[in-house]
Amino acid sequence: MRSANPRRFPRGVLFDLDGTLLDSAPDMLATVNRMRQARGRAPMTLDAIRPHVSRGARAMAAVAFPDVRAEDVPGLVPEFLAFYREELGRHGRPFDGIEAMLAALEADGVRWGIVTNKPEGLARDLLPMLGWDRRSGVLVGGDSLAERKPHPLPLLHAADAIGIAPGDCAYVGDDRRDIDAARAAGMPSVVALWGYRLDDDDPAAWQGDVMVHAPQALLDPAAWPLRA
Repeated sequence: MRSANPRRFPRGVLFDLDGTLLDSAPDMLATVNRMRQARGRAPMTLDAIRPHVSRGARAMAAVAFPDVRAEDVPGLVPEFLAFYREELGRHGRPFDGIEAMLAALEADGVRWGIVTNKPEGLARDLLPMLGWDRRSGVLVGGDSLAERKPHPLPLLHAADAIGIAPGDCAYVGDDRRDIDAARAAGMPSVVALWGYRLDDDDPAAWQGDVMVHAPQALLDPAAWPLRA
């Protein structure tokens, strides 16, 4: 007998971008290898950079040039961003299962959006390439507000923009900053285990509400966390 009150998806869902919705590591690889080629260095492999992608331009530049002093790494960031803008969306793709999961959310009337630490301009340029510019209800970048993740402000702002109370949303991310931000915002969280993380990261220690190994699992409303 069918339950009179079957589980439904959260009324709102917010996502991190890189490493959660989008496998952007190939774009990052093309970027760092252009920088290395300009200096006569051999190309890096995708496996070497993938764990660092969620940590931003400075981290990517540091990985690409491990011999550069830490205080000099910020000087590489403008070059990284210039090349990255040219490689944006050329190589990366949504993770397997993401499109089906988004379609399931939309079919249930869920409002969804993106909260990323990527600069808003770069994220906004990506959305039309993915067909998400007319589907995502809100986009908050790392420079959109006075604070960025792990501060809760971007998540609270995004929930307000889609008209859903934070406790009735869920936030999906692959980095500890994502889960910390969700907790501070009073928002149930999903740890995206398919994303990018270093070998010594322990996602269980982040204390997200649920941990999910693949986007396909999120086709089941029962896989999502309920409001406490």
